[in-house]
Amino acid sequence: MRVYEYIQKTARARGCCFLALLDPDKLDSAKLAQTGRLIARSGADGILFGTSLMMSGKIDAQIKALKQASKLPVVIFPGSAYQVSKHADAILFMSLISGRNANLLIEEQVKAAPMVAKSGLEAIATGYMLIESGKLTSANYISNTLPIPRDKPDIAVAHALAAKLLGMKLIYMDAGSGAQQPVTEQMISAVAKHSQLPVVVGGGIRTPEDARARARAGATAVVIGNVLEKDINLAKRFAQAIHYKTTESRKH
Repeated sequence: MRVYEYIQKTARARGCCFLALLDPDKLDSAKLAQTGRLIARSGADGILFGTSLMMSGKIDAQIKALKQASKLPVVIFPGSAYQVSKHADAILFMSLISGRNANLLIEEQVKAAPMVAKSGLEAIATGYMLIESGKLTSANYISNTLPIPRDKPDIAVAHALAAKLLGMKLIYMDAGSGAQQPVTEQMISAVAKHSQLPVVVGGGIRTPEDARARARAGATAVVIGNVLEKDINLAKRFAQAIHYKTTESRKH
């Protein structure tokens, strides 16, 4: 089954997908493998792998280590054209549609396209939107763009509709790594309703309760990153919260 279909099928069955985000600049291959095993045991549905800078330069070895450690799909969440590896299961082929920086709208994609095509990776066309989070995040700084105001769901909806009409298959709303505030439930609900596309949400989600609220608001997948870097043992609690259909069915 292709990853795009797997994410949607899992969300229908469990309420929402739980994707763990791993930053290759913070973990060596051995640590990645150990973390991958723990994430798989927690009940997560997949692993996002990516960073803004990619200082390590060892993407192939790191993804190989992850794939050997667990059977979870590994999806590249690229910060640049150089974050491509045939050893992953898929790549979010993203365009930063919330900004007006041509480099991240199309230029990096043109550079990456030959590598992605040759790799055989499943490329998931993704409209990526940075959402205001209360602080300047790495993604905001590196992309040199303004995020969408967090209290303007209509602006987010218009961007998501444009992405859909351009043929994109997924919307990713990101408050950014270390965000003070996550994407609002109102914005998630509006974008999911009007775009009718799978919606992935990440950034600033610190508690299982926050994660469940975003899952219930209409997210197809919730991404957890920074919190797990501090305490990987929280992954199981996040899985239970995000998989709200599964958790609730066990109670009845």
